[in-house]
Amino acid sequence: MALSQERLPNGLILYQDDAYFKLGQDSVLLSAFARPRRNARVLDLGCGTGALALLLWRADLQITGLELQEGALALFHRSIAENRLEMTALHGDLRDIRTYLPHGSMDYVICNPPYFDRNAGKSAEAAAHRTARQDVCCTVEEVAVAASFVLHTGGKAAFVFRPERLLTLIEALRRVRLVPKRLRFVHQEVSAAPSAVLVECRKGGSAEGLTVEAPLLIGSAEYDKIYGK
Repeated sequence: MALSQERLPNGLILYQDDAYFKLGQDSVLLSAFARPRRNARVLDLGCGTGALALLLWRADLQITGLELQEGALALFHRSIAENRLEMTALHGDLRDIRTYLPHGSMDYVICNPPYFDRNAGKSAEAAAHRTARQDVCCTVEEVAVAASFVLHTGGKAAFVFRPERLLTLIEALRRVRLVPKRLRFVHQEVSAAPSAVLVECRKGGSAEGLTVEAPLLIGSAEYDKIYGK
């Protein structure tokens, strides 16, 4: 066990361990992209050690995290206590979402879902890392179903994903009435293909009105501002 602390851009402390997926750029960018309204009830679906929930924290938000891995959730509990925050961290499988949370009980869902299908990656990769990055324990479709279940009509969800699997994500969302409304691509440099895509969707409503925002460039002034530089 290699316990460590990370100071997040918003000043909060995140407890991490090498055994679990650690803070990455995608969570930081997703937290900046997400726009929960004031006093919103927010669910971090598959929250891991709680990095995304902590990054998104505002005093007016009611944030809940749901995570399958007990060790990762224990670190989230420790971070909550260290920062003296009021957050809820639940242990459970998002495929059994009905067991933990009522239908339509959330205003906003945030999620850094598994990027790759279960056949991707090296077979020797650590199990905890595979759980976070691949659809070993859940599929993108199951993530979409869980998000849709907890959102009321008009509620929103934000995801970060790989551009090459964007269609997979959008198809999964549309099947459960989650309609993409905002889209933003992340580029390592101007001439490079995007390395990530940020998607915000709304439960219910028309398929019209998708806004594709200006690309986010790594190393730009906006990027540095997100990181508090």
